[in-house]
Amino acid sequence: MAILGLVVLFFGLNYLKGLNLFTSDKSYFMTFKDISGLSNNSPIYADGYKVGVVKNIKYDYNHQNDIEIEAGLDPSLRIPKGSTAEVVSDLLGNVQVNLLLANNPREKLEPGDRIVGRVNDGAMGKLKEMIPAVERILPKLDSIMSSLNTLLADPAFAQSVHNIQQITGGLTQTTSQLNTLLAGLNKDVPQLMTNTNGVLDQANQLAGNLAQVNVGETMQKINSTLDNVQKLSAQLNNPQGTLGLLLNDASLYNNLNSTMRDADSLLVNFKAHPKRYVHFSIFGKKDK
Repeated sequence: MAILGLVVLFFGLNYLKGLNLFTSDKSYFMTFKDISGLSNNSPIYADGYKVGVVKNIKYDYNHQNDIEIEAGLDPSLRIPKGSTAEVVSDLLGNVQVNLLLANNPREKLEPGDRIVGRVNDGAMGKLKEMIPAVERILPKLDSIMSSLNTLLADPAFAQSVHNIQQITGGLTQTTSQLNTLLAGLNKDVPQLMTNTNGVLDQANQLAGNLAQVNVGETMQKINSTLDNVQKLSAQLNNPQGTLGLLLNDASLYNNLNSTMRDADSLLVNFKAHPKRYVHFSIFGKKDK
């Protein structure tokens, strides 16, 4: 019974460690610069599925070579050539190895081959990368907070806030007036649209009347009138015609001018000696 108890304890402990003594595995070797607390019996996953455990860790105390890990993997797993491994640790401190299988359907790694590994810090690694930037920002943040406290303690700031409240009240009042104006416009818009429609109807009616006008006939009449005017102008400019002689003959103007002078002299003489031209007597006697 004691021997049986020791055997059950041995297999139970190995089972809890993740070792399966009833199945054979194949050993592959992984090399890392840093294993971030990885230990024996740490699980190895491929695509989130456990495919083996860490069997042995070989550390080079002379720092001439990388840390070498012996990984016992399921013999059914095919590892394409070019695959890599990474050590991942979560926020609770649990460390595991993830196999990143390459897309190489033709070539594969054989037991005993080496797989290049690296450390993936995950969210914690990104947080570590942010720490230097945060340290550089902290002094500036402290200066900003000090300036902000000084600004808040300034009485002018309180006065500015009070002015902003007054401006906000004025904007509220303006908005109310604008709403009232828009309401009035909404009442006037239907009448305006009605008037606009009436104007459009008249414009359409005018356009219809213009469309009914015989443009060709009208242009023919205009051309005919212009021809007549051109003929009249030609007759007036022709010195051989009657109208041309009246307009262009200088002798007619001279004769009219002479006649007017004679008529003017006659009128003057008539006013000076009316008896020479009008004979009137009560007794019938003539004046000579």
